[in-house]
Amino acid sequence: MAMPVIRRRWTTADVRALISEERAWPRYELIGGELLVTPAPRPVHQIAVGEIFAALREYLEKTPIGVAFISPADLELEAESITQPDVFVIPVHSVSSGAAALAWADVKSLLLAVEVLSPSSSRLDRVVKRDYYCNVGVPDYWIVDLDARVIERWTPERETPEIHRDRIVWTPRDAPSLVIDLPRLFQRIEKLAGAAR
Repeated sequence: MAMPVIRRRWTTADVRALISEERAWPRYELIGGELLVTPAPRPVHQIAVGEIFAALREYLEKTPIGVAFISPADLELEAESITQPDVFVIPVHSVSSGAAALAWADVKSLLLAVEVLSPSSSRLDRVVKRDYYCNVGVPDYWIVDLDARVIERWTPERETPEIHRDRIVWTPRDAPSLVIDLPRLFQRIEKLAGAAR
């Protein structure tokens, strides 16, 4: 006779007990009571994260509507959840007292969340996290697929993603648009990854 599987429902307190400030990996996240554990990514993943962050930081310096960050970060956008998007943008009103005084627990909304796919994170990024970010009202969720050289753009009002191969245009809060040339972005990531070998 088969024994039933006992599933543990994790809490933010349980997950915080696992998190160590001294190390960035593994990354622990909590969505819907499910503990998500992500191992350290490949170097090309981190290069992609850095390039996307750089594009967002440059744009936000000229259009000060928010501040871009790279995880690790323990975001609690809703009770009993902890997420760590690879790259994310916090609205400027959330950091009005300055980034030095900001605590992750103070962040309750994002303008953008970005995940770069890894072999171990595909299902989580495309299903679990996509549903979570859309349901908590993040207006833009990007999934960067390095193998396909595309960015999937999800918004809460869409049932399917927009697939971007040539360029992605981000126009948050009626601000001027950020346009990212995707072939150039992916070529730069590949070039930097090749140089890192």
